Amino acid sequence: MIKHLFKLIWNKKKENFLLISEILVSFMVMFAVVTLIVHFYNNYSKPMGFDYENVWIVNMDTPFQSKDKDTLTMNHEALKNALRSMPKVKYVSYTSANTPFSNSMMTTGLSDKNKNIHVHTYNAEDEYLSVLDMKLVSGRWYSPADRAVAIKSIVINKAAAQELFGTIDVVGKVLGKKDENRMKIIGVVEDFKDKGNFLAPDPSIYTRIDTGNIRGINSLLIRVSPDADAAFESRVYKLIAGTQKDANLEIKHLTELRVAKNKEIIIPMVILLVVSGFLIFNVALGLFGVLWYNISKRKGEIGLRRAIGASAASVSWQLVGEALVLATFSLIVGTFFAIQFPLLNVFDLEASEYMTAIVLSNFFIYTLVLICALYPGRQAAAIHPAVALHED
Repeated sequence: MIKHLFKLIWNKKKENFLLISEILVSFMVMFAVVTLIVHFYNNYSKPMGFDYENVWIVNMDTPFQSKDKDTLTMNHEALKNALRSMPKVKYVSYTSANTPFSNSMMTTGLSDKNKNIHVHTYNAEDEYLSVLDMKLVSGRWYSPADRAVAIKSIVINKAAAQELFGTIDVVGKVLGKKDENRMKIIGVVEDFKDKGNFLAPDPSIYTRIDTGNIRGINSLLIRVSPDADAAFESRVYKLIAGTQKDANLEIKHLTELRVAKNKEIIIPMVILLVVSGFLIFNVALGLFGVLWYNISKRKGEIGLRRAIGASAASVSWQLVGEALVLATFSLIVGTFFAIQFPLLNVFDLEASEYMTAIVLSNFFIYTLVLICALYPGRQAAAIHPAVALHED
């Protein structure tokens, strides 16, 4: 029976070419959409790697800064001590402008022997780890002892360590060939998703803020207690404004920034789903219409089959089977093209995400075709043999 259906559809391939093409396009659209959904879901299910609750960001746009780096360092320490003295402030750390959930980024290259990787770089202080409640995997975080060392100390995340060294312990390894560029890894931290819930963590390094890179550091991360309210935020604002003359201050909450950052992924995905939904709906209407038209054209054939003893169920399932075979032709071609994505490592996504999308897209198309074919199949089964043969 199945062989007969394939032969029947193959003999009418020219008549069914447009429908096969529509199903093929629908599959490719579904494959693209489902791949994105699977990719973002996998990223969303991974832990954040840090605690963004009760963390504030203070951006200080200071037009006039002292050229004396020692003076800048003293001003930074004075402000941090003043903030630490406030009852609801737990930890304070200066940081570079690429704070979590911001649109700012700093990148550089990191190399070991013959391997180079692209990493995001963050300037941080000793309390940065505590402010964001990041987790150490191995080694340690910065301390005042790293202030004057022969080889610059850095901390990297797990993603960077794995890309450079695989699974071996990296603490104590020295990167770089030239003396002025040599860096010693003193610790490894868990990956943290500072670009939102739906984006995977990037390979990253963390460098300690000192007199060499203190200029241009105008962002503060402050961890406060859960009962810190708007009135306390106003007090923090006034304290900073009183010490940072002529600075344009802005205080933001990481919880609010996270929601805004996630919307940058959610809104385009919703639009894509709506557009894809209209396309799939139109294809479903087209499929339903073609099957309905085929019943009208084949009333004589259906009546003859019923007259010679074919059951209503067999007539119904023949039409459903023909529709599923049509879908199979489309899905064979679509799956062939889709499977090239993991083989060629297109878009640098995991192969498992592509394979999951292929399976789900095939299931969706078969389900859609089955639903569209069931009602026309039932209508065909209800045709009375005598009426069909008389009309023919």
